[in-house]
Amino acid sequence: MRIKKFFPLLQWWPTVSRRSMRADIIAGITGAVIVLPQGVAFAIIAGLPPEYGLYSAIVPAIIAALFGSSHHLISGPTTAISIVIFTALSPLAPPSSIEYIQMALTLTFLAGFFQLALGVARLGTLVNFVSHSVVVGFTAGASILIATSQLSNILGITAPGKHSFIHVWADILSNLSHTNLYALFIGLCTVAIALLFRRLKPRWPGMLIAMIAGSVIAVLLKGTEHGIRLVGSLPAHLPPLSHPYITTASLRELAPPALAVAMLGLAEAVSIARSIATKTEQRIDSNQEFIGQGLSNIIGSFFSSYASSGSFTRTGVNHEAGARTPLAAAFAAITLAGIVLLIAPLTAYLPIASMAGILFLVAYNLVDAHHISSIVRTSRPEAGILMATFLSTLFVELEFAIYVGVLLSLLLYLNRTSHPTFVTLAPDPDSRRRSFINVQKKPLPECPQLKVIRIDGSIFFGAVNHVAEQMDYIIKNYPEQAHILVEGSGINFIDVAGCQTLSQEAHRLRVNGRQLYLCKLKGEVIEVMKRGGCNKSIGEENVFQSKMAAIKSIVPRLDPERCRRCKVRIFHECEQMPGA
Repeated sequence: MRIKKFFPLLQWWPTVSRRSMRADIIAGITGAVIVLPQGVAFAIIAGLPPEYGLYSAIVPAIIAALFGSSHHLISGPTTAISIVIFTALSPLAPPSSIEYIQMALTLTFLAGFFQLALGVARLGTLVNFVSHSVVVGFTAGASILIATSQLSNILGITAPGKHSFIHVWADILSNLSHTNLYALFIGLCTVAIALLFRRLKPRWPGMLIAMIAGSVIAVLLKGTEHGIRLVGSLPAHLPPLSHPYITTASLRELAPPALAVAMLGLAEAVSIARSIATKTEQRIDSNQEFIGQGLSNIIGSFFSSYASSGSFTRTGVNHEAGARTPLAAAFAAITLAGIVLLIAPLTAYLPIASMAGILFLVAYNLVDAHHISSIVRTSRPEAGILMATFLSTLFVELEFAIYVGVLLSLLLYLNRTSHPTFVTLAPDPDSRRRSFINVQKKPLPECPQLKVIRIDGSIFFGAVNHVAEQMDYIIKNYPEQAHILVEGSGINFIDVAGCQTLSQEAHRLRVNGRQLYLCKLKGEVIEVMKRGGCNKSIGEENVFQSKMAAIKSIVPRLDPERCRRCKVRIFHECEQMPGA
């Protein structure tokens, strides 16, 4: 089992069948065609020669798929990482120069090393703090960014030079009058054909057929004569071997940006894997994703590949095209290599508007309307996190959007954990065993002398102030209930500050002629209380294993005169008291 954990291939390989392999091949071919213009564009953004974008979509994609846990995640060059690389390296060397390329490969190796180290150290649990609301909001925002980035292509207008969301829209709106109707027609036809095949022939490679149809339409319309831009021919050779250049100077210069690229790549990859997993109901192993991404960048740096991560667009296409296993990523890389070697000139006939139409469809499918509406209906704080992440994705740096969502999720988590819930309990006379239930859910009479409460949440340094405030509220508002029994089954953890708070509350109650009792505490909580001397300060005789034992011991301690006049008598033990 341990070998299977480190080599996910051994887990999913037995599920491979002729049908799944056929689906993976189709998805792989579709993904290979999709990455052609993307890879070139991303490499240019990163300040590298265009072919390096294609190289980064071959070897890293295979390694990440074989060693990662997601069945649909496709790795390769991404916009965010390309921008970070250009920002980090352009002050150090001229873009596209030999020195620049060497530094990019070295940075890629270092980023992979950091990622692999985090995975081996089993620190993948850090991404568990990326809540579902963050993933959904990030995905929705990224889908809008993808669609926005393709608007100029589908409209056939000059692409804006600025990359921010607002500037792109401003440039597009100012150039709407220059829309190329031929390009728009080809793009819309591509979308319509893809949707038609999805509805009528869902198992067919609708996206691939739609792109071919777009190429045919462009030829019939004599698109080049009407300003239709084409993908263009690609270099016909495989990634050459390379090696990172590790020196003390390079480490000093490149380690900080490499760490930033590593963290950004991990955040992207895991977020994308989790967003797709919400649709496929697959369980993602974050540690394994860290290892897969790290190995893909380390090995990729020896095959002329610059830093890669999970691609929203390619992963979305992979899922929509019907991929079943990680073999789809391998087939996509192999197909891309074959295209580069054999039929690179033919890609020159593929209209960019047709590619934009397909990416529009992918962007639309990334918006998880069902989960968005569910989050909005269920929780206002979670809805706020979703909206903040969504807006941050659109208006600030992509990696910062994730940090915003994570920070808000942590603040929400800390706010919740620092406010344990106090629930007042009373025995239900309609229950066969007279089970204690929440009096807010079912109004029930309480004992005039004993208040039973349950604390749901940990009592640690961040929560002690709230616990003290709640105890003070009970003392002031229920002065006649001289005895307070705390049912501690919901207390998962207590620290030194928590022990001191309970001791102080017990002392405060005794000074005022009242008493604090505890019952149903978990073993770990009791152990901490014993080590901290909390049991002695509260009194060993006031700590019980169960509510039944606690009630049996506390009732005889109640004021007999008040019991004599009492008409409630909610406990079985009350029958033995005076006046029964």
